[in-house]
Amino acid sequence: MTSTDISTLLSPVSLGSVHLRNRVFVPGHTTNFGHANSPTGRLAAYHGERARGGVGLIVTEGIRVHPTSAGRHISLGSFDDASVPAYEAVARAVQTHGTKLFAQLLHTGRQANGDATRTAAWSPGTTPWAAGTHIPHAMGRTDIATVVRAFGAAARRMRQAGFDGVEIHLGHGHLIEQFLSPFTNTRTDAYGGSPDGRLRFAREVLTEVFAQAPGLPTGIRVSADEFLPGGLTPPDMVGIVDVLRREFPLLYVHVSHAAYHGSYSLGTQMADMSFRHAQFRHHAALFKREIPALPVLAVCRLDSLPEAAALVAADEADLVGLARPHIADPYLVRRAEEGRPHDVRSCLACNQGCVGRLEANLPIACVVNPEVGAEREWAALRAAPPAPVRRVLVVGGGPAGMEAALAAHRAGHEVTLAEARPALGGRISVAATVPGRERLGLMVTDLARELAGRAVDVRLGERVTADDLLPGGRLDGFDDVVVATGARPGRRELPGGPPVFDILETVSALRDPHSPLRGTVLVRDDQGTWAAASVAEALAREGVRVHMVSPTASFASKITTYSKLALTSRMGELGIRSHLMRDVAAADGDTVVLRDTLCGHTEELTGVTAVVDVGLPVADDTLYRELDARTDAPRVHVVGDANAPRTALEAGYEGRLAGTFLTDAVTGAGLLADTH
Repeated sequence: MTSTDISTLLSPVSLGSVHLRNRVFVPGHTTNFGHANSPTGRLAAYHGERARGGVGLIVTEGIRVHPTSAGRHISLGSFDDASVPAYEAVARAVQTHGTKLFAQLLHTGRQANGDATRTAAWSPGTTPWAAGTHIPHAMGRTDIATVVRAFGAAARRMRQAGFDGVEIHLGHGHLIEQFLSPFTNTRTDAYGGSPDGRLRFAREVLTEVFAQAPGLPTGIRVSADEFLPGGLTPPDMVGIVDVLRREFPLLYVHVSHAAYHGSYSLGTQMADMSFRHAQFRHHAALFKREIPALPVLAVCRLDSLPEAAALVAADEADLVGLARPHIADPYLVRRAEEGRPHDVRSCLACNQGCVGRLEANLPIACVVNPEVGAEREWAALRAAPPAPVRRVLVVGGGPAGMEAALAAHRAGHEVTLAEARPALGGRISVAATVPGRERLGLMVTDLARELAGRAVDVRLGERVTADDLLPGGRLDGFDDVVVATGARPGRRELPGGPPVFDILETVSALRDPHSPLRGTVLVRDDQGTWAAASVAEALAREGVRVHMVSPTASFASKITTYSKLALTSRMGELGIRSHLMRDVAAADGDTVVLRDTLCGHTEELTGVTAVVDVGLPVADDTLYRELDARTDAPRVHVVGDANAPRTALEAGYEGRLAGTFLTDAVTGAGLLADTH
């Protein structure tokens, strides 16, 4: 699409008395930029940067209304009036740039962090949200009344803080939806037993919100489909919303999908790159068609403004939300308005730095945007006087090397980037050739485009040795060398057994119509990352019988649950077998012996035609070691997998850090870690 196709999306629109400069909004998404359940300056700066980037409306992440919903201390809550000043600071940071700000209010219900608060989670009943999780407390009438009052009080505080409105979360399997859904609400009292009984709690919450914060613009967020057997369906939700909008002056309905449940449903909530673009857009379209009088806000795995504009053009939504794309590039809207849409850093929908870190109770980050969560610090760095110009050589053209070269150039240095291969990208370019992982290639495309637009001397097909950089060598004269040479794949042979392929050989074989990887393939997974999971899925789709063997007790342990639940659903359909807490002990012909890592018991897999070894990679750090050992070499820095094999998230961050802080990257890391 051209920039003219998004003109309606970028035109002003009004939701009742709330006037917005465009139809693009940032939907609520957890950041973990709180402290003691209150917003911090870090959160204000994060949202302020997206407001500066031109978005029309920002909805905060869920603000918990009562301590029984409290997450860990880095989540947000509003339990008393002492929280108001901190929220005022967030409102000022956003509204200063002409963006409106709504507070999303919720109670998470049965999935509240009981291990963090040492209190029971509250729910309509006693069924946990997933196997192995806490048993919730079934709420009594006093509990229900307490939470109802808490919603109203939180809305009142948001009005005091200067917010432009609130969004009451009725979706995603949180507490209000737990009452609405026959899947979770099996009560027989006045709060269950019938659709009207299940709706009672939501009615009471909205009544209290409008009573305690009269005149405050109020919308609702819903899940159109719970994707659960016996759960709420799109027609059910349309009926519920139609009842509520007739009884309350609702500003809009924000249409999402899924429930917080340990099944495929949760895997759709933050749909990753394995899902189709806008796969769930029909949900918003249904509400727009059935309840035309109520403005509809849509979210559904949209990656770009043209994709969002398509929903508005088709009259399927009034506003369209882009959360992860705004994490990746806070200036998404401004770049389009300035006629620079090709300068946007693309969201990969990888769920690695955002969702993956949330699951580890860490603040969000982003693979393609190393500055997420440290917007103030990076802004201060750019405002500082430039450092003395240095001649910098970056060796390696993967994500770490490209980020290092760009950062050093921005810092005012003379930069050369040497890549031994004929193209930039490193191993992420290889990963992007695996079916279903193609979107990873956007990172390479974006970084290469930025390099081409700057005065960086990029040399492809040039291998660099330590001798080249020593006095008198052909590359003598550089002040700094950034080593970003990546890692080599791990590989363990099985003498007398089936042929063994490392991960790079496997990816290459996937593109070979005469691939030797046919029949029955055993995938050894010592990492628990997408490396093994993606090739296993790709092989299975080619008709290969796949067995995955891992010494760990958890399948794909480094893939976020939000992606894993969809992944395991697909793998189950493909017939992939998993063997956890198993290692390969021996092999003979087409027989592979597996050993139980707990008790040592062995078992045999027969008919194995090949083994894919996704073992631990080894840092390719020879150049770094040789230069570091010399006193007459340029100053050397090592980043990415050459430093220690990890992921593109760490590679990009370390590259930008090294290029920015050539004089002292350790000090730079300390500075940017201090982001409270």
